[in-house]
Amino acid sequence: MSELINWNDFEKINICAGTILEVTDFPNAKKPAYQLVIDFGEQGIKRSSAQITHHYSKDELVGKQIVAVINFPVKQIANFFSECLVLGVYDQNKQVVLLTPDKPVQNGGKIG
Repeated sequence: MSELINWNDFEKINICAGTILEVTDFPNAKKPAYQLVIDFGEQGIKRSSAQITHHYSKDELVGKQIVAVINFPVKQIANFFSECLVLGVYDQNKQVVLLTPDKPVQNGGKIG
């Protein structure tokens, strides 16, 4: 079981909805991945690397709303600087399935 956190710990995590604007291949990544540009409304536009190539094509990702943690420090992955962590669930084959709102929401909307 994971370590329990308290409400104050949860409130520190800024989890928001955003819309993917651009998707490009990431050939320098160790595992197959895309580079994403995501619009988080008033929270700004952020970039992320995501290992989601198994279930998603570049074309189907553009315009898709996702959920991400947007207040992690920037992380360098190869020659790319990732500014947020796109959230997903691992399937039975350890491939990521994105967490997405089931109805359109405002970009930058905070998860609660």
